[in-house]
Amino acid sequence: MLSRKNKLLLLKLLSLFSIVRGYNILMIALAQYLATIYILAPNLPLRRVVFDLNLFCIVLSSALVIAGGYIINSFYDAEKDLINKPRKSMLDRLVSQRFKLSAYFTLNFLSVFFASYVSFRAVFFFSAYIFGIWLYSHKLKKVPFLGNFISATLAIAPFFAVFVYFKNFDTVIFVHAFFLFLLILAREMIKDLENIAGDLAQNYKTIPILYGERTSKISITVLIVMTLIPSLLLINNFDVGYMHYYFILCIVLFIVFLVLLWKSRTKFHYVWLHNILKLIIVLGVFSILLIDVDLVLNRIL
Repeated sequence: MLSRKNKLLLLKLLSLFSIVRGYNILMIALAQYLATIYILAPNLPLRRVVFDLNLFCIVLSSALVIAGGYIINSFYDAEKDLINKPRKSMLDRLVSQRFKLSAYFTLNFLSVFFASYVSFRAVFFFSAYIFGIWLYSHKLKKVPFLGNFISATLAIAPFFAVFVYFKNFDTVIFVHAFFLFLLILAREMIKDLENIAGDLAQNYKTIPILYGERTSKISITVLIVMTLIPSLLLINNFDVGYMHYYFILCIVLFIVFLVLLWKSRTKFHYVWLHNILKLIIVLGVFSILLIDVDLVLNRIL
């Protein structure tokens, strides 16, 4: 049996993991490596990619900055989350605001430290990334649409870092990036519908609060329809192997999503819609393996 002190310590560790959303960070790191192996550097030997110390430092720096971003976001949204996410918020409050700030600065310092191993440009990139996340959390989040746009841009920034490192400018990469950006932007706007109560209480100027839920739904619909463009391009115009089945599935899920969107009225409904988009993103990470199912085996042999 765990003592009371050990139970409290375990709860604090769970709280910290909840705040930094460790599962999201692990998924992003996996996506960076899979994107590198299958899309950004498909001709490099697998061993060279996996044991590339510069790439490891970029992925690690990305993870540290993202973790710091979640912490500073939690710091500024503490009161709002009490309304929108009461259960998660109670767990998160086991970690003091002072500890959150200390962890935030420590993680950012470590991210820049590891980036310095790669190059001065990497240091500049991650320093700008840190500043961008802070500015978004402190100010831009409350600006309608711009806040959503910046959030989606920050979400794909870790992939941009890897993209620049390998200097691969193939058109297919930009189409993949456009697909992911639109998907994340739609998810951010669904979160605004999901969090109306807390946003109203904290005087956030989101699209559903300023212009109504109908306008927000129209904006999300436009984004989802636009997402069909890169999906169809990747199916018909580029060689993505068996991954084209993923994009076919996406088109089906997008149609289901839009039908449910216009029938949705409550937070429960919007949470489900949010989860559908999260599922599409997670499936997208693992479907990268379908681009060439023999690629890893051939590289090993």
